[in-house]
Amino acid sequence: MSGLTNAPIGCVPIVWNNADLPDLAPETGPDEILDTLARLGFQGCQHGRGFEEGEALRAQLARRGVRLAEWYAPLPATDEGPAPDALEVGRGFLSRLVAGGGEVLVVAIDGSPERNAFSGRVPDGAPRWPDSGFDGLAAILRELADVAPEGVRIAFHPHTATWVEAPDEVDALAARLRGSRAGLCLDVGHYVVGGGDPVEAIRRHAALISHVHMKDVDPEVLRRLRARELDGFGDAIRARLFTELGRGALDVGGVVEALRDIEYGSWLMVEQDSSWLPPAEAAEVGLRTLRSALTSAGVPR
Repeated sequence: MSGLTNAPIGCVPIVWNNADLPDLAPETGPDEILDTLARLGFQGCQHGRGFEEGEALRAQLARRGVRLAEWYAPLPATDEGPAPDALEVGRGFLSRLVAGGGEVLVVAIDGSPERNAFSGRVPDGAPRWPDSGFDGLAAILRELADVAPEGVRIAFHPHTATWVEAPDEVDALAARLRGSRAGLCLDVGHYVVGGGDPVEAIRRHAALISHVHMKDVDPEVLRRLRARELDGFGDAIRARLFTELGRGALDVGGVVEALRDIEYGSWLMVEQDSSWLPPAEAAEVGLRTLRSALTSAGVPR
């Protein structure tokens, strides 16, 4: 039986309240978001804007039977690597995750103007970290994984408009994480934007992939981003770079089949940063598409 049979499905609530672009849509209260996620059948969520923390968060989620699947933790960085306080920042996010009863700390590098200018087109001459930057990031991830309580995982999220986006940058970090307790959060949408093939990445980094964000990409908006018709990642989000799962360039079926083949059994997080549809409708489309892909891949649920 495939590990995907029991893989929980969660939702990232950013489609309601975008953490970076709060004017994208009217603010939606956390109770409405969590009630909707429970009604649709999601088993977990990322900590969202406006959610409680600590014991209040545990109670907020328990009332709906929803788990705190993850907490997103962007680390500060420079053009040389993680900033001096990056480990301390990561520890702070880890403490908040643990206090809320969460399961996965999704670590990323915070966005930077230098890399935002090359979002989706890193090979066109984007500035890059030296090897020491990847050494420093890997050391932070290893440290966080070593101090995390039992049952809590650390997974790094490559992200466009940051210093770890392109496939070769993911490879550079992955080589430094092998043999550690830290893993990768493969956001298949960001990997497409970065110029990679998520199916190939799943097979190549099978041993490290411990968390997955299921996200689709509008190919026309991506074309405009790469052609510099859009001014970076923020403008691309406003143009709805990420579309409903199954409606864009992502090979959803291929991704699910690859995850089945590597016996992946952890969280599958439906995510969409913004949508032309009402947020609840966008989330429901994503859930239906993912369930259909699991069925088509022969994964009993």
